[in-house]
Amino acid sequence: MKSLSPKERIIVALDVPNLREALGWVKRLRGEVAAFKIGSQLFTAEGPRAVERVVGLGKRVFLDLKFHDIPNTVAGACRAASEMGVWMLTVHSAGGQRMMEAARDAVAKAGRSGRRACVVGVTVLTSLERKDLAGMGMPLSPQALALRLARLAFRSGLDGVVCSPAEIGAIRRALFSPGERRVAKRDFCLVVPGIRPASTSADDQRRVATASAAVRAGADYFVIGRPILEAPDPLVAIRRIARELG
Repeated sequence: MKSLSPKERIIVALDVPNLREALGWVKRLRGEVAAFKIGSQLFTAEGPRAVERVVGLGKRVFLDLKFHDIPNTVAGACRAASEMGVWMLTVHSAGGQRMMEAARDAVAKAGRSGRRACVVGVTVLTSLERKDLAGMGMPLSPQALALRLARLAFRSGLDGVVCSPAEIGAIRRALFSPGERRVAKRDFCLVVPGIRPASTSADDQRRVATASAAVRAGADYFVIGRPILEAPDPLVAIRRIARELG
């Protein structure tokens, strides 16, 4: 991928209950970052207008609804998201190759923004540990499962994956090794939640890391919510993280 500045790497998660609060954060932080995440909470409360208002303020939207359904249904959802002007959207890699290919094909044409939306596959949620996967009948470590799903997302033609900081290195080594020469000809980004400044709590996430460690491992984008929104001074917090990324 092209070299990214710290501002281009940070995606602020607007995990807030209403559009008024979300737009307040966008206006307060828009000079510090290039993109904002709209997830299930805000989208369920406010619908497509949340996307439209943030896009209207000139900022990129990462629509994190983690689509997971039959291929035709996911294709329709991805097409609708692209037409709203989102920059990037998520599907669950566990939906399988046919579903991911349908998502890829659905956004093949440019959306309202004039650009094709990026589609990234969620691998393993950062809240899950090995015992959680065992309880679901999956005898794999989170890293092993994330790596398997990242390979599948790549074969399906997606633009990247969402993974925890713990899986960055393994995915980079697997997909960008000398034996995988074809990968070098194609961008495949790693979007990483679970970033925490050293002094903050991990909250309900389990597989976390600092920003500096994640960027050294090979992450491209960082989705950060509570460490910024709940900080005593959010601007100080975001600038501290940006310095770590620089």
